[in-house]
Amino acid sequence: MRNLFFLCRRWALLILLLGGIIPPAGARAAETVRVGVLKFGTVNWELDTIKHHKFDEKHGVNVDIRFFAGEDATNVALMAGEVDFIVSDWLWVSRQRASGEDLTMFPYSTAVGALMVPAGSPIKTLADLKGKKIGVAGGPIDKSWLLLQGLARKEKTGDLAADNDIAYGAPPLLAEKAQQGELDAVLNFWHYCARLEAAGFRRLVSANDAAEALGASGPVSALGYIFHESWAREHPDAIAGFMAATAEAKALLGSSDEEWLRLAPIIKADGQALVVLRDRYREGIPNRAIEDEEKDAAALYAVLADLGGEKLVGSSKTLMPGTYWRAR
Repeated sequence: MRNLFFLCRRWALLILLLGGIIPPAGARAAETVRVGVLKFGTVNWELDTIKHHKFDEKHGVNVDIRFFAGEDATNVALMAGEVDFIVSDWLWVSRQRASGEDLTMFPYSTAVGALMVPAGSPIKTLADLKGKKIGVAGGPIDKSWLLLQGLARKEKTGDLAADNDIAYGAPPLLAEKAQQGELDAVLNFWHYCARLEAAGFRRLVSANDAAEALGASGPVSALGYIFHESWAREHPDAIAGFMAATAEAKALLGSSDEEWLRLAPIIKADGQALVVLRDRYREGIPNRAIEDEEKDAAALYAVLADLGGEKLVGSSKTLMPGTYWRAR
């Protein structure tokens, strides 16, 4: 009877396991991580790759993508605890840390904007820009615009802002005006630059070129996945799983041309435009040690603080410790 009792109990447990009522030993439910992004932003290419190939499930998380209308809305959502991650720049993280917040980040992309001119333009250097009409996306204190001004100052080629007719505007509008010949040059976000490049424009100088001329030893991640340090400490498996999923997505996007063809309807590009977007994205995949990124970011912070002042960097004159995440 005793043997029959244990045999029945084993069969009962087996039935419960097969029915999913009792999870197998060691099994753990995937933890949901909420990622706030712009609906038509380039981050979606990476997140779609994660979801399509189930890289999140593979690494023990469930990526829940939340769409927002603008960058300010994603910032508010993160601060309010409505999402766990957003993508923004390291300057904003440092500024928030200086005001007492515990935000931190890990690198997302080193892809940055560039000053673009038509293929047949006589403009060859920054010195040739004097008296020209330049379109600038992002506003007067955009990091890329400030770095280019810093480079012009270093090369003693004049004051880009004062010596030229500057037209600030929305990225798509400036790209359109450039193609219509209404601008002599345009500084735009990297993906708009890539589309212009595919349409026959050429790069005069990129923000990364300027950054390296001003002291960076290599490309610095302009953008990162930003989150609360306290959240990461409380959810070590979630942060590790999400970082692993993004790394695997980047590896696939960095090696598979077929994956870009799959993403073409989302990217809304084909032909040469898709090829240039793919190649520029790949150039922007971070591949340096965090220590090197942080050192260069600190050097650029000093330059940007001088050029943009408190309106850009806030009260801190130096990059705040902890801006870059390190798991302990």
